[in-house]
Amino acid sequence: MAADARDQVTGRGAPGPSAPAGRGPARTPDARTADARTAGPAEPGLRASSPAEAGLQAPPPAQAGLRTSPSAEPWAAWPTATAQGPATALTGTGTGPDAAAAGPGGDAPGLVRDFGGGGTAEPAAPPPRPAPALVVLPDSAAVLDDSQLLTTHGCWYPSVDPTGRYAAFICDRGGVPQLWTGPVDGDEVHLLDADRDPVTEVSWSPDGRWIAYTTAPGGGELTRVLCVRPDGTGRRVLAGAEPGSSAHLGRWRHDGSALAVTVAEPSPVTDPAEPEAGPAWADTGGHPPGWASRDGRAVLLGGAPAGARPRPHAVVDGTGTAPGGDRAALDEPVPLTLSAYLVDPEGVSAPVFLASERGAATLRVCDLSRDGRLALLRRGPRGRREALVVRTDDLRVTCALRVADGDPWIGGFAPDGRTLWLRSDEGREHAALVALRLGPRGERLDLTVAAERADCGLELLALDRTGHRALLSWNVRGASDLRIAALDTARGGTADGVPPRHLELPHEVVTRVVPTADPDSPVVALSGSQRRPGVWWLPGGTALRTPWSSRDEDVVAPGSHPPVRPVPLRPVARDGLHLGGWYYRAPGRSPGEPAPCVVHLHGGPEEQERPVFDPLYHELLGRGLDVFAPDVRGSSGYGRSFVDADLGTGRFAALDDVADCAAHAVLAGLADPRRLAVMGRSYGGYLVMASLVWHPELFRTGVAVCGMSDFATFFAGTQPWIAQSAAHKYGHPERDRDLLHALSPMGRIDALRAPVLAVHGEHDTNVPPGESEQFVRAARERGLEAELLVLRDEGHDFRRADNRRLFRRAAADWIQRHLRG
Repeated sequence: MAADARDQVTGRGAPGPSAPAGRGPARTPDARTADARTAGPAEPGLRASSPAEAGLQAPPPAQAGLRTSPSAEPWAAWPTATAQGPATALTGTGTGPDAAAAGPGGDAPGLVRDFGGGGTAEPAAPPPRPAPALVVLPDSAAVLDDSQLLTTHGCWYPSVDPTGRYAAFICDRGGVPQLWTGPVDGDEVHLLDADRDPVTEVSWSPDGRWIAYTTAPGGGELTRVLCVRPDGTGRRVLAGAEPGSSAHLGRWRHDGSALAVTVAEPSPVTDPAEPEAGPAWADTGGHPPGWASRDGRAVLLGGAPAGARPRPHAVVDGTGTAPGGDRAALDEPVPLTLSAYLVDPEGVSAPVFLASERGAATLRVCDLSRDGRLALLRRGPRGRREALVVRTDDLRVTCALRVADGDPWIGGFAPDGRTLWLRSDEGREHAALVALRLGPRGERLDLTVAAERADCGLELLALDRTGHRALLSWNVRGASDLRIAALDTARGGTADGVPPRHLELPHEVVTRVVPTADPDSPVVALSGSQRRPGVWWLPGGTALRTPWSSRDEDVVAPGSHPPVRPVPLRPVARDGLHLGGWYYRAPGRSPGEPAPCVVHLHGGPEEQERPVFDPLYHELLGRGLDVFAPDVRGSSGYGRSFVDADLGTGRFAALDDVADCAAHAVLAGLADPRRLAVMGRSYGGYLVMASLVWHPELFRTGVAVCGMSDFATFFAGTQPWIAQSAAHKYGHPERDRDLLHALSPMGRIDALRAPVLAVHGEHDTNVPPGESEQFVRAARERGLEAELLVLRDEGHDFRRADNRRLFRRAAADWIQRHLRG
């Protein structure tokens, strides 16, 4: 995603090393790297630096988490169809080395599949380990001075109490995303957690007693799960507090007695050179009995199992080669084990184990049947997500179905537990609402399509608390179409003769839908081209802005130009594929005047450009620069075939799409071909670097934010779950080594001609800062102007208002100087 507004609307999280807040631009994990670096006229807090001053050295893989083992084949420990975790049998139809990694037909290591009689082995009983104690934190509710609050703020990710009249939500009015509560029809709001760690998700318990939420300590890429009372008391960490662990929210039990959490932790390993004296569970990623049992107030989950020893780190040079040139000496990052539990926030009952998978890309508990017999899990890397139904009594997976990427909350059970409503793209171009009928033991009976549209996909699905109505948000060419549908469980579809009711919205994009006790009065989070993210209440279908969400007229600071409403463009790629995107025209520009233009590329690759207000675009437009934000192949919103069009060698065509989009803007008379810049974040940052070396004469300059410059070093340094998903999109780091080298910008660095600014968060473990450092260093070694800006207390997403402002202004200054000079 590109900038502030989309940081706000996604609700994504991830934690990294905790660091003191409020220090401005920062050092990378390499202590030699300069605090903040950019070129041109220096802003306050910025300074230009030479390569020697900047100390542009890629951090050694020891910091990036690369591990070694005596295995002769790198990445040999990627998931295979072998027993892992507490459940030691694995059945199913998957074959080949990637079958168990994820996807329909593949099996999850550690999950026992029983599709009508399969899976006969019994779960193993691992040896003991005491459970850690619940971590009770000081209350952190606060009243902030109004003079310290931002007028132009965003509110997003609402969750409502049982009455539907109060909402917990995330808001950055204090300068960082924090947890707030307030009535949907009143302006009295309360800050429940004044800590400066960004909040990423929120969930109010069905009984109203607790509000669960995730935070990203230090702004990094690991998260932890906390709970607090609605009055701000009783704050505590439930999962993810131990070093090296991370945790994510799942669903509450329907009675509110327990919360599902997923704990991610390094899989334990043993030294093969020594006799195997360790416990038998060390090879499976399981936990010993008692690890999750109650011990006093034991609730906290997470951290590597006792006695597990990390493998030594390897040292890798900038080409991804181990010392001595032996690439085979590179070994995979130690895979994570994801384990799902039900946790009692009171600390009275013991955590209940639900599932575990070693080397998993994702594992989230999306619902629990009302009788507690079944759990709905979402697992698998992007592009190969699937829903699993798990029996809670014997932990057997009874059925699996492919589900769509995007929002992790994929569906839920009907009240009787015999129908499962899902947002699925199984066998189809666009995601639809499907009804999966289940037998008495959770086995699959039949599948029907309950609601579908030929030209667009179902993006968001939420069932009301009765299970008889659903909120459906369809993605129609980037804008949202929201409807309320009555469900007929007996038919497995929408109620006969009752068409879904359309809800009129004041802004273009729905980012979250929340049913309330009144099925006709949902709460939704909206974003649009004319406003900041906000929360609306829809009593009887009438959209009312919550008083604590910023007003439309406060979208920009006083004296600034009004927000620009973009127009859609439909470029055609050189191979005939129809692309998409949005064009923003700078204020005051005459219609026939070609303008300096910034081509901005989103991340993902599966993200999509949406017509929402982006402060970065607003900054660029205020400098007289047009912005074209295209969707190249691989983007979502255009069907499954479009998403998959960039797989493998298709990525070369995606690189050509960037040039074709720029040419479309030029031929339309909008952009000046002599004054083009390219900019993007994450995968978009990779596209920036790649475009500058594949099309060296096209762009005058580029700004690459958190981008990958070399796939070899990226795979060596990223998080294991990122690596697993990335291998599906880009190629396997060993089997597809030649392809990845050909796609890497560092492999063509000699073709670089344009000056480049790289920007990175110091705690980014998704794409380590070394990816930017080595590209900037290589550009400088070739006599080109290149600078690096590192933001303190940020990870892959920039969440702090001061850092986002610094980033916007530095990027706009850089581009303006090179396009208008």
